[in-house]
Amino acid sequence: MSHVKAFSLFTEFDINLFKAGKHYRLYEKFGAHPAEVDGVEGIYFAVWAPSANHVYVVGEFNFWDSKDHLLNVRWDGSGIWEGFIPGLKMGVQYKYKIHSNNNGIITEKADPYAFSCEEPPRTASVAYDIENYNWKDKDWLSYRKDKNGLDKPYAVLEVHLGSWMYNVEENRPLSYIELADKLVNYLKEMEYTHVEFMPIMEYPYDPSWGYQLVGYFAPTSRFGSPKDFMFLVDQLHQNDIGVILDWVPSHFPSDDHGLGFFDGSHLYEHPDRKKGYHQDWKSLIFNYGRNEIRSFLISNAIFWLDKYHIDGLRVDAVASMLYLDYSREDGEWEPNMYGGRENLDAISFLKDFNTEVYASFEGVQTIAEESTAFPMVTKPENLGGLGFGMKWMMGWMHDTLEYFQEDPINRRYHHNKITFSLAYAFTENFMLPLSHDEVVYGKHSILGRMPGDKWQKLANLRLLYAYMYAHPGANLMFMGSEFGQENEWSFDKSLDWNLLEDPQHHKMKDFVKELNKIYKKTPAFYEKAFGIEGFEWINYENFEDSIISFIRKGHDEKNDIVVVCNFTPVPREKHLLGIHKPGHLVEILNSDDKKFGGSGVKNAKKIKIGKKPWNFKSNSAKITIPPLGVVFFKITK
Repeated sequence: MSHVKAFSLFTEFDINLFKAGKHYRLYEKFGAHPAEVDGVEGIYFAVWAPSANHVYVVGEFNFWDSKDHLLNVRWDGSGIWEGFIPGLKMGVQYKYKIHSNNNGIITEKADPYAFSCEEPPRTASVAYDIENYNWKDKDWLSYRKDKNGLDKPYAVLEVHLGSWMYNVEENRPLSYIELADKLVNYLKEMEYTHVEFMPIMEYPYDPSWGYQLVGYFAPTSRFGSPKDFMFLVDQLHQNDIGVILDWVPSHFPSDDHGLGFFDGSHLYEHPDRKKGYHQDWKSLIFNYGRNEIRSFLISNAIFWLDKYHIDGLRVDAVASMLYLDYSREDGEWEPNMYGGRENLDAISFLKDFNTEVYASFEGVQTIAEESTAFPMVTKPENLGGLGFGMKWMMGWMHDTLEYFQEDPINRRYHHNKITFSLAYAFTENFMLPLSHDEVVYGKHSILGRMPGDKWQKLANLRLLYAYMYAHPGANLMFMGSEFGQENEWSFDKSLDWNLLEDPQHHKMKDFVKELNKIYKKTPAFYEKAFGIEGFEWINYENFEDSIISFIRKGHDEKNDIVVVCNFTPVPREKHLLGIHKPGHLVEILNSDDKKFGGSGVKNAKKIKIGKKPWNFKSNSAKITIPPLGVVFFKITK
C-alpha cells in the first residue's frame, strides 16, 4: 500500500500550457513543495515521466526503498506523476525511482525542478522552501531599468565563485555569505557596475567550471544554501551592482542522476544522435522541438529572474544551438526541412525565450555568447531577430588579442586588426569580452600575452583596457585580469592576491578602478554605445606609427570625448590631431601616468585647439601621445 495521497497543484489550464510549450512558471508546480492536506502537513511531489510504468519517491525517510511511496499518474496523458506524502518536512533528501515501460529499465534520478541539491559528489535532491526570504532590494528593483538599460554603463567583472578568493585558514573557496562581504566590497571599491557569475546552478563535476548542469533550479550547495545565495544577490543590489548569471540551455551532462535517459527514454535530449549529442563536450543536447522541453527551459530562465531577482542572463554556446552542423563533419548532421544548416527549433526556442523574458521583467537583459555571423542576434523578434539585448563580440576579442601579442615593432603590419571591428561594430549590440576562455589551456593570462619586459607588459595591459573601454559597446573582463594576474586561471585555487603586494600590480588595479570610475561618469562612452552616431573616426590610417584616434559621443555634444591610442613604445610629441570643434583639450585619463606605473609622459593642462583643418576636421591641436599609451580628452571652452 502506498503512503502517498492524491493531491495536485496542476489545473487543466496548466496542463494545456505545458503541452503547448507555453507554461513558463513550471517551478510553481513541479518539484517538491510544502503542502497541507486534510490538516496534515507534508510535501507534494510532481515529476514528468511519460514513459514510466511506476514512479516512486525514495529517500532517507524510507531508507531509499521504493515500495511505499508510489506517485499517481495523471489521467490526462500529460505524463505527470504526482502525490502528497504526509509528515515529510522540508530539508528531506530524495530522488525519483522510475520504472520504465521501455524494456523494464529502472532509473534513479534527481528532481529536475529541485530548489536544492546535496553537495557533490552526493547526488540527491533536497526539498527546500525558497518562499520566505526577506528581500531588501526594493529600491534597486524600482530603478533597475535606469541602471541596466542599453544606454547605461556596463563594466562587468566575470567571476568564478570557486576560485575568486579562498578562506586561507580553512583552504576553501569563500561561501555565499563571505562573498556577500568581500566580493561585494571589492566590486564596489573597483567601481564595477555588474558582476557576471559563471554557472552557479548545481553541477557534479568541478572541472566543467559549472557548464555541465544537473540542478537547473538549484544554486550549487558548494558555497551554502539557496537563501545564502539570495543574500549575496541582495547585498549586491543594495550596493547598486547588477547581477548577470551564465545560463546553459545548450547541453547537459549524461550523469546517471541527471536529465539524460530520464524515464528510460530520450525525454529531455533529442532522440537523434545527430541532434542530441555534443561530440566536443561529450554531453546531451535538448530537444528544442518538444513543447514540454521549451516550457522547462524558459521556466528555468524565468525562475532565476523571478525568485533570485537576477538582472541578466548570459546564454552560453548559442552558436552550438543555432547550427545543425556545429562542430560536425559531413555525414554527421542532416539539413533542415529547407535544406539549410540552421536548427529551426532552437531558433524558435531562443525567440520565445527572449520574448518571455523581456515581457515579464522590466530592466533585465539577455546576452548571447555567439561566435558566428548569424544575423540579427540582437534585433527584436518581430523584425526577424533572435531578440537578445547584447551579443559577445568574439571577433573583436580574437583580433585585439592577436594584435597585442605582436611585438610593437611589427604592429604596423597588422593595423587592420585593431581597426576592423569598427566596420561591423554597429550591426549588433556588442559586449566586448575578455573572458575566462582567454586565460586557460595554454593561452596564458591576459598579462602573459603581452610582449616585452614587465614594464612593457603592464603598459600594454593598460593600453588594452583603455582602448577596450573607449571602443563602442559594453565591457567585460575576467577576475584577476584587473590587477595583472600572471598565471593562467585555475578553477581549483584562488587568484594570486599576493601580487597586490607588488606596487606595479597594485597600480594596475588602481588604473582599472580609475578607468571604471571615468567610464561610469562619462556619458559619451555609453549613451550611444551601440549606435554609429556615437562614434566618429579622426584617423584610422596611421599604420606607420600604429596610432588610432576617434571621437565618442553621447546625447549632448558638450560631452564629446577624444581618444588617442599609441600602440608603440615611442612617445609622439607635437602630433597634429584633427578636432571637430574649437576650444581646448583637457586630459581626463592618461594610461602612462606615473600613479598607474607609467613613465609620466603627459600633456599640458590645457591644449589650445587651432583653426587649421586636419584629418578632414575643421580644427586641430598638437598633442603628446605617451608610449604604449591611451589619452582621453574632453573638449572645453
